[in-house]
Amino acid sequence: MAKRKGKGPTPKAEDRHWHAKRQKARAVKSARRTGTPTLGPGGRDKPAEAPERARRPAGARRANGEVPELVTGRNPVVEALRAGVPGSALYVSSSSDERVRESIQLAADRGVPLLETGKNELDRMTDGAVHQGIALQVKPYRYAHPDDLLTGSAPLIVAVDGITDTRNLGAIVRSAAAFGAAGVVVPERRAAGVTAGTWKSSAGTLATVPVAQATNLTRQLKAYQKAGCFVAGLDAGGGVAVADLEVASGPFVLVVGSEGKGLGRLVGETCDLLVTIPMPGRAESLNAGVAAGIALYEVSRLRSR
Repeated sequence: MAKRKGKGPTPKAEDRHWHAKRQKARAVKSARRTGTPTLGPGGRDKPAEAPERARRPAGARRANGEVPELVTGRNPVVEALRAGVPGSALYVSSSSDERVRESIQLAADRGVPLLETGKNELDRMTDGAVHQGIALQVKPYRYAHPDDLLTGSAPLIVAVDGITDTRNLGAIVRSAAAFGAAGVVVPERRAAGVTAGTWKSSAGTLATVPVAQATNLTRQLKAYQKAGCFVAGLDAGGGVAVADLEVASGPFVLVVGSEGKGLGRLVGETCDLLVTIPMPGRAESLNAGVAAGIALYEVSRLRSR
């Protein structure tokens, strides 16, 4: 009797198109490509591949310049609400603490929506940060355009360079409000923006003093010069005291740098003049917020003559 020829080795289950494993593999591959779910054991929806959840880094900006932020913890939240930080929602999982109850009352007084939220949901929202059962979502700040600060016949504008501490920025905004500045300009990148900390240190003056973002601070300073503004940079090595700068009575831009590095090279070279605050005492430098306040006082005094 003739011997039957074999058909070769049996193919693997994954290579047989009719086999369940092959069908599942193809479904998973298709789901990865299209983003649709596949069915797991028992017919339940199961993601074909668990994608890494996109997390916006702290302080990350949206394309339109808005900065979403969550303030977490009982003390930070109640202090933020006391300071008038604008909130869009207050998330609470337990109201047993006195500070939480005060936060709820403050939020209600300001018309901030209260949302009862489970602990697991708060964990997810805060990326596992310590929240103590409460979180305040701060309204995204809408930055002005730098050209919007050119108001009146002799605008006074404050520009900041290299300042990364939000509290310093808030203090500068507060001084700008006290001495009649039209607004504050900050660089869009590598600089402090408006956060809950900025609102707190500004003592609520952010509600009346606009902050504008400049894509390129040097280019914006040149634009102010073309518009007729005199641009003075505050620098320890400046040759003229702020108090002696008579030109400050006209359209004027005061540029403030960081305490450590001062003004950037290009920014310093763009300024029409570098000015200083004489310090006969023992301190070698001043905090940027303090220096801005002193300089703006002198400018305000010159402008009031």
